[in-house]
Amino acid sequence: MTPTTREGFLYGLGAYVWWGLVPIYFLWLGKFAALDFVAHRIVWSAVLLAVVVTLTQRWPDTVRCFRTPAILAPLTVSAILVAYNWLMYVLCVVIGQIVQASLGYFILPLVSVVLGMVVFRERLRPMQYLAIAFAAAGVCSLTWAAGVFPALGLAVALSFSVYGMIRKKVPVDGLVGLTVETFVLTPVALGYLVLVYCQRGETDDVETMFKLSVSGVVTAVPLLCFGQAARRLPLAMLGFMQYISPSLQFLLALWLFDEKVEGRWLNYVLVWIALVIFSIDSFFWYRRRQMAH
Repeated sequence: MTPTTREGFLYGLGAYVWWGLVPIYFLWLGKFAALDFVAHRIVWSAVLLAVVVTLTQRWPDTVRCFRTPAILAPLTVSAILVAYNWLMYVLCVVIGQIVQASLGYFILPLVSVVLGMVVFRERLRPMQYLAIAFAAAGVCSLTWAAGVFPALGLAVALSFSVYGMIRKKVPVDGLVGLTVETFVLTPVALGYLVLVYCQRGETDDVETMFKLSVSGVVTAVPLLCFGQAARRLPLAMLGFMQYISPSLQFLLALWLFDEKVEGRWLNYVLVWIALVIFSIDSFFWYRRRQMAH
């Protein structure tokens, strides 16, 4: 495994484990309107990123992106996609459909693999095709067992898979790219919050505001890691690593949120088998490449 690939793997691992544990934050935060929370998430992320960009002296790079239409345009699209992804995910949590959100993230890797093959001409090895077959069987079975069309899950999957594709194509690192995306969204989010609080005639209490401010860290850290991983890993590998998040979310849905998934364990096992096959194949492939050089 090359140093670049190793860095990408570690960044991806950090992002996906963090995202898998995010429901714990929502449990701590308590009930909150989905759209209001997404707006807070954007604003507090902007505050955090402004501090980080200042400390790392990356303002010139950030300003350069705003002055370069070829970079600003795709980052604006990716900003809208990630905001929509947040809204759909938070909505799943608010209405008690964390399992459906988890299903969306189980679907996402399959979409990422397809995009990698179509857009980036990535070629899969035989064992990877086998992993996809297991994953597809598990996802189809999970969808069938749910008994409803997973509209929210598909929204989560499609929005983030296209977001990942755009971030892979845009030639900026994770910090600068995420900062531009967040600053693009901030005026709208800030305007929305001002309107909401003016209509309400009061702001949230200090404890709630503190909890909301933590959303900046909860949001920015994994997206920073993801942005770095997207530049270093094939989209197919990045996508399959995504199975870490819904697996953790699935366990949290059982243990913390008391959601019921009777009779669906075999479906999840199929997906986990796919992840194991893909991981083993990738390990031996990179090991052979390293020995060859």
